[in-house]
Amino acid sequence: MKPFFFTRLQYASGDWDTDQRMPSNLLHSLVEYTTVPVDEKEKVVKLGSNDIFRSPFCYLSGHKLVEFSSQERDVFRRYVDNGGFVFVDDCNHDIDGLFAKSFEQEMGRTFGPKALQKIPNNHSLYTSFFKFEEGPPTTSFELNGWGDDLVHDYLKAVMVNGRIGVLYSNKDYGCEWDYDFRNKRFLAEDNTKFGVNIVMYALTA
Repeated sequence: MKPFFFTRLQYASGDWDTDQRMPSNLLHSLVEYTTVPVDEKEKVVKLGSNDIFRSPFCYLSGHKLVEFSSQERDVFRRYVDNGGFVFVDDCNHDIDGLFAKSFEQEMGRTFGPKALQKIPNNHSLYTSFFKFEEGPPTTSFELNGWGDDLVHDYLKAVMVNGRIGVLYSNKDYGCEWDYDFRNKRFLAEDNTKFGVNIVMYALTA
């Protein structure tokens, strides 16, 4: 089995390079909880590049405008349609913010106006490794009342042949998990466990 590696997508618009400690923290959790072999170095791939097709899992985030070039859109669609998985996280945790509005519009252009849909909280994503019986765990950023001052009780997805191709979160997991993994000992519960579920779903669905 080839080692799993974390791929961050670099897109031309907006600010793609967020939450810089999150990938190593999540990779540490995969080592700690699973038997998946892991490459501990994050890879950054330009969205318009065919290098994306080597990645089993991609991450895309930001605060600002998301507007793919025609080449980025074509590669993104082909990657997802061919079995790829992209986890997209809104760093503003705000459904009315620029990232959220522009990303949802971009998914409409890429996959069709109704492609991005709420997924039920009993979806297999929530039991792919750890059990999250109430659906997506809440982040401290939502509870602090930043962003749109809402706790989002669902995630959205673009489904391809019955599986999630694009998983979309307004909950700002990237910022929630953006700390040195050695600081987990200060947490009552390791909040990166849901990230393990996302990766395991991507690898096994």
